Amino acid sequence: MRREPNTKLVDLFALTGWSKGELARLVNRRAAAMGHPQLATDTSRVRRWLEDGERPRDPVPRVLAALFTERLGRVVTSEDLGLTGRPRHNAQVVQEDLPWSTDRTVTALTEFTGMDLMLNRHGFTGGGFALVAGPALVANFDRWLSPGLGVPHQRGAPADPVSYGLADAGPIGAEEVTALENAVTVFRTWDANRGGGLQRKAVIGQLNEVGNLLTYPNPLPVTRRLWHVAADLAALAGWMSHDVGLDPTAQNYFVIAAHAAREAGDLPRAAEALSRAARQMVHLERPADALALIELAQRTAGDRAGATTRAMFHTVEAWAQAALGRAADCRRTLGRAEAEFGRSRPEEDPDWVVFFDSADLHGMQALVYRTLAEVDPTAAGRAQEHAEKALELRTRGHDRAKTFDLISLASACLLDGQPDRGAHHAGLAVRAAGEVDSKRTWDRLEALRKLTDRYRDVPEVHALRRELAEGT
Repeated sequence: MRREPNTKLVDLFALTGWSKGELARLVNRRAAAMGHPQLATDTSRVRRWLEDGERPRDPVPRVLAALFTERLGRVVTSEDLGLTGRPRHNAQVVQEDLPWSTDRTVTALTEFTGMDLMLNRHGFTGGGFALVAGPALVANFDRWLSPGLGVPHQRGAPADPVSYGLADAGPIGAEEVTALENAVTVFRTWDANRGGGLQRKAVIGQLNEVGNLLTYPNPLPVTRRLWHVAADLAALAGWMSHDVGLDPTAQNYFVIAAHAAREAGDLPRAAEALSRAARQMVHLERPADALALIELAQRTAGDRAGATTRAMFHTVEAWAQAALGRAADCRRTLGRAEAEFGRSRPEEDPDWVVFFDSADLHGMQALVYRTLAEVDPTAAGRAQEHAEKALELRTRGHDRAKTFDLISLASACLLDGQPDRGAHHAGLAVRAAGEVDSKRTWDRLEALRKLTDRYRDVPEVHALRRELAEGT
């Protein structure tokens, strides 16, 4: 049978600068440190991995993932190296059978978080690799969340845990799961108040531990709750990663969150992970991708989503439409968001959507109208109204959201020909941004700075531009 090169491994190997002999020695040394002193890799075997597509047995894929992660300074999993599933030669389009099996989801979760934690320990940032975008991104999500996903897979024998220094998995009781669920609430509060940078490592570590727990065949009710926790933590890890500018890493966590929610039998939760990926795409100036993702999220959730969730989805949809300059569509979609929110029953909402309250609705409307004002100046006034209302309603402990509201308000003022007022609110935003660990706030402040170009001779704006330069 004709063998083909493992192009994924070949491409990444070329980036390392290693020779085949160096990689063989590194594999043997790392395997011995991981408790496998019997492993004896040589140059000819490395050549077969690269040129013939030979798949090494465990623990070699994990060893290689760890070595490549350290060398390249970003998360590299065994799947990234082409060492799991079916061979594939296009990294942007998934060719394996989808959706993932339960065991594969557990492996992806534990391996990716383990590598991310390793990068944290070594001080790497995790950047430097491509963001999946365009039709491939949407097609992948669509296949991962294909119809008939309301019931988790039944497990056979438990998968072997992927060890990253954790204790062997064992049974877990309902009280311990409750403690994990409570931890998610704490992490969400930290993120909302101080931004994604400060506690990202703690969230990833907790997610890694939950993945380890999922390797044990606990009773189905416990396992289902663990999958819910995994979905919540993965979505939060993705959001925190996006918040600090690790967007490809964030995208991987959104994928994991969608899979975990699917395992829990919770399609609205999976759809919420998609909505986060959509928001990420608008921020990265890919509104067409965002619109496709949020439409997929709405189809995925279907009539299972409550009114609050549907309202939140509509605000994301409207933001994408505003970024595309579709003023009429945007306004209609915001009208639907308001109508759905009016039908909300907060007591029936899942905990992952409780953040979307009246303040957040107004905050998103402010952001949408501020975005639309760049092509439709009449939207600037509405943006200011909603931003002011959001700031009025924000409760204590939502410092990052307040910063975004101030940026929306300042930007809308500048777009509305009010440089003095815009400079005042922008100054408040700059000082507030200094109190949170969020690259996204500075990204939006940079967009605001560009709006000040036409007013650079106004004294207040001149002072603001100097303050912005010092802040960045």
